[in-house]
Amino acid sequence: MSNSTKARVIAYYLPQFYPIPENDKFWGKGFTEWTNVAKAKPLFRNHNQPRVPADLGFYDLRLPEVREAQAELARKAGIEGFCYWHYWFGNGKRLLDRPFDEVLNSGKPDFPFCLCWANHDWTTKTWQQADRKTTVTMIAEQTYPGDEDYINHFNYVLKAFKDRRYITVDGKPVFAIFDPYKFQDVKHFIELWRRLAEENGLKGIYFIALANNTSTIRRREDGSLEKNIMPDLKSSKNVYENILSIGFDAVNSFGKLRSEMIYTGKYRRLAQKKLREFFPFMKPNVFKYEKSIKYFFAPEDKWENIFPTVLPQWDKSPRVGTCDDVYINATPENFRKHLVDALNIVSEKQDEHKIIFLRSWNEWGEGNYIEPDLKYGHGFLDVLHDELLG
Repeated sequence: MSNSTKARVIAYYLPQFYPIPENDKFWGKGFTEWTNVAKAKPLFRNHNQPRVPADLGFYDLRLPEVREAQAELARKAGIEGFCYWHYWFGNGKRLLDRPFDEVLNSGKPDFPFCLCWANHDWTTKTWQQADRKTTVTMIAEQTYPGDEDYINHFNYVLKAFKDRRYITVDGKPVFAIFDPYKFQDVKHFIELWRRLAEENGLKGIYFIALANNTSTIRRREDGSLEKNIMPDLKSSKNVYENILSIGFDAVNSFGKLRSEMIYTGKYRRLAQKKLREFFPFMKPNVFKYEKSIKYFFAPEDKWENIFPTVLPQWDKSPRVGTCDDVYINATPENFRKHLVDALNIVSEKQDEHKIIFLRSWNEWGEGNYIEPDLKYGHGFLDVLHDELLG
């Protein structure tokens, strides 16, 4: 971590930019994230679709030159490292593992990284507009078979943990978990991995849970889940304390739902989301980025072990058509205000904990990316550089 940076910005990194047999089977030969990005169409006047990449083009992550170029762009912008989405479905089943495996085994690019376990089912719902009548096909089910699999999983990532490029907090390698709720055995998993880490010469593991700061889910002592009806928009204290009580060291908070509910009105926003379940072909809800993003952070995001998220843009229509919301006015200058707010959130923390997660480096199908495109060029990268290194 450079002493000149104001925060440790870690960018989520999607590896789905090369073909794999599972995607070929369900979506056609050669399917990658670019397939839907390239065929996206505007849903309303002045809708910024399709998004077209600039410097790197429609790249293939099997090429080491692409990965080097990405790291160089990120480094110059002041980003500390990439957090690769890591897919382990249980019983040793992995997907989209080639780019990270090649980064790890080749030693290149010489750029920091960590892993976030994307522990969710893969279904056809991810890349198609679906309603309650649509048949959803399971591509890969997320399972938690028990200790033998947990140990195999640990042994698979151990080489990464020991790599000098691996991102650490308090001397421990970072391991983030996308869904801390559906993984009922997560407390035991954390305890087991910590013990394995120490047995293998590590100081431990720094576990980070991803969570909406308005989550209505709570884990009981027996591991079961309790779901409340109404989110709390004034405080995220109960959300964060519940997750930390499971054994996590920190929470990566995500404020998109909070900001939308305050901007739109809690009950109206909940009604909109429920209505869309029954009528998915309705026009998308359009949010003005600069107005919604003002409410992204909860008061407790200032806690030492809560790491906020910054969201440069949002538009999932390439993947799901009208099934999700679209943010307009998501310009580099409006992102600057959002980033400055996040920097203020972490400003009083210890340098080691001044962590901000960027969502994302390259989620083109969700419209949250900062890689250069034809509309804004290096605009988002320039904002990061100005505010982090300027």
